[in-house]
Amino acid sequence: MSGTATSKWAALRVHWIDKLADELEEKLRGRGKDVLVFNGGLSVSGAQHIGRLRGEVLLVEALRRILESRGYRVRQLLTVYTQDPWKGKESQRRAFKDPEEARRYTGWPLIRVPDPEGCHSNWVEHFWSDFGPYLGEFTDGRIEVVYTHELYRGPLAEFALMAYRLRDKVRSVINKYRGRKPYPEGWIPIEPRCQRCGRIDSTVALEVDEENRRVRYKCRNCGHEGWAPLEDSKLNWRLEWAGVWYVLSVDFEPYGKDHAAPGGSRDSCVDLAVNVFGFRPPEGVWYEWVALRLNGKEMDMTSSGFIALTPREWLEIAHPQILRFLYFYHKPQRRVVIDLREIPNYYEMYYKAERIYFGVDTTGNKEDDAYLARTYELSHPKRVPERLPSQPPYTHAAILAQVIPPHLLPGEALERLKRTGHLSREPDKYSLEWASSLVERAGRWARRYAPKAYRVEIPEEPPVEAYRAIKDPRRLERLAAELEGLEEWSEKAIKDLLMRFGEHMTGRERREFYRDLYLALLGKPEGPRAAPLLSLMRREWVVERLRAPARLLEGGGGEE
Repeated sequence: MSGTATSKWAALRVHWIDKLADELEEKLRGRGKDVLVFNGGLSVSGAQHIGRLRGEVLLVEALRRILESRGYRVRQLLTVYTQDPWKGKESQRRAFKDPEEARRYTGWPLIRVPDPEGCHSNWVEHFWSDFGPYLGEFTDGRIEVVYTHELYRGPLAEFALMAYRLRDKVRSVINKYRGRKPYPEGWIPIEPRCQRCGRIDSTVALEVDEENRRVRYKCRNCGHEGWAPLEDSKLNWRLEWAGVWYVLSVDFEPYGKDHAAPGGSRDSCVDLAVNVFGFRPPEGVWYEWVALRLNGKEMDMTSSGFIALTPREWLEIAHPQILRFLYFYHKPQRRVVIDLREIPNYYEMYYKAERIYFGVDTTGNKEDDAYLARTYELSHPKRVPERLPSQPPYTHAAILAQVIPPHLLPGEALERLKRTGHLSREPDKYSLEWASSLVERAGRWARRYAPKAYRVEIPEEPPVEAYRAIKDPRRLERLAAELEGLEEWSEKAIKDLLMRFGEHMTGRERREFYRDLYLALLGKPEGPRAAPLLSLMRREWVVERLRAPARLLEGGGGEE
């Protein structure tokens, strides 16, 4: 069953996505089109972050798949605005080895700005490489990418000529939204690229030669006056947005909250569509931005500001299902904050919803259960597993990736997860692939973003200097004997043993005991929770490490 197809959870209409799909279907029913077109739009002004997946990609995809399940034919497009001028912000210039030299690219079309690292043909290709190739990991892969610099070689150039012929009407509408800076009479709504300095944001169009498809201009930057091909120009941005709707025949397109204000940019484009060009604008819904919290600091992600976590970087530490779950759990108008320290908790939320979906857990509220189960369905880019998979805790996987030598991963990790019961002895293909990739991802997370409590470094040799700080080596030796005799080497059995072992200790003695335990194992006085940590280590190794401090004491190397 597809993650967005009609299902018992979708049929309940408790989830916001299904209610939104109902509203959208009602609005689109009268358009009389054989194939509907859903679009999203973004500009490659810098780092392409995961926030851009929320509205322009995943929201569009979910609605497409729902309407397809109801019998509609839908194309999903993603329009990439590559003809936009490069702003030359400090954050953008810092991408180059010589930020001052990079000032010369200010105002150039994005597609013409060089790759700052020299590994791709241009700026767009460089930063798109962390986004575009990964769309298939987060979606069902049925997205057509459209670039505006290519549209200007065809249909957008034709639309520009149409705008030129209707320039008086265009000016009248746009000036309603420009306040104190209205365009003067005779204004031509086309912005050619200066053929001398390369800027596309500094020219004033003086004349249009329709027969030869060229524009005469004067450049405010370098003073050059000359002719530019129509295809090497762009439209005023409001016109361009309306033009994309027109040439792609868009029926639905979401938009960020910055465009949502009454009388704002989207309203102006709708006005142009209806009152100048005479076509029906797409339906839409606005969505909130996504913020990133890193080291306690929260910031809205921004492409040109390079405050970003890219799709490639997300996939290095977490599954695509987890990000989809977070986005579909919240309504589009709700702010989402991605806290990289909280990745383990996101997995726990996802696992809870997974258990509810398969009927082995509940919140105690039927409507909440249905909402979570539907969110779990939506979290899958392609298909939902046929039965409840194994659910290895993310923190366990993070610890395993650190305590097992790299050359033994992932085989040894999977065996230990089986031994601890977090992976079945005969796992299905989905569970096996999930667990294997989980260990790899959680290991990277532990090294890059994890709180200190989850960071584990096992000394290859016994940490003799740390042993000297141990208060009671004999107590560790007694613990070693009890651990060696455990019938089952599991987290629960170890936890129960540790509770029994410390039940007669005072609070101070218990703190000293755990401090000694971590010193013996890790060479430092603290670490992850003891029972999960021990369960993921080899019993023989643990027993040997806990006996070593007492032997050191017998050899005369103990406390002074």
